[in-house]
Amino acid sequence: MPYTIDNWKEKIAGRSDLSSQVVHLTRGAEVDGKKFGPIDVLIKILKERVINPSTTESGFICGDKPATCFQDAPLYSLAQNIYTEQEYRKENPEAKIRYVGAGITLPKSFIFKYGGRPVLYEKTATAKKLLPPDEYWRIVNLKLQEKGGVIDWTHEREWRVPSSVEFPLSEVTVILPSQSGYERFIKLARKEKDVDILGSIRGIVHLGAVFF
Repeated sequence: MPYTIDNWKEKIAGRSDLSSQVVHLTRGAEVDGKKFGPIDVLIKILKERVINPSTTESGFICGDKPATCFQDAPLYSLAQNIYTEQEYRKENPEAKIRYVGAGITLPKSFIFKYGGRPVLYEKTATAKKLLPPDEYWRIVNLKLQEKGGVIDWTHEREWRVPSSVEFPLSEVTVILPSQSGYERFIKLARKEKDVDILGSIRGIVHLGAVFF
């Protein structure tokens, strides 16, 4: 017998390793030679109320269909993932910046209705035998063998949507990395005249207060 939505929420409330939200994290960008920081990109996402998908070139998406990526992780685990990324880049300065602690959460049920699903962690060649080509966007390569190096992103518990994701601000909780990030976000949000970001979102979480 299926759970009711209330049963589902009660189950999650009793677990520290589960969440009713999924998280999309962003990073800085460069457009026409001008650099924008992660908070600037976050403000743009909130103004436009849409997250644009990644492709094979920009985000390790398998196949021809772009996808928007989320992590299914409670906030403390999310902060651990970000911290691990930061420490890795200290030792490997040339490593690609995948994300920083700026982004949004959306309800998992909202993303599910949008067509979002958990990815399939498997060797890419094996996964392609299990999924039709129009679902290759769900594949994330997994390799736990010494020869050739380890590839393991299972800590993200990733969900993907095979498109951009449009959302109402009323469903959004904003994630910020630090006190300075919070202050910059508030400053930029107050400058926006076309949309009341601060009055429309569900809330703000400062990961420094969660993790440290």
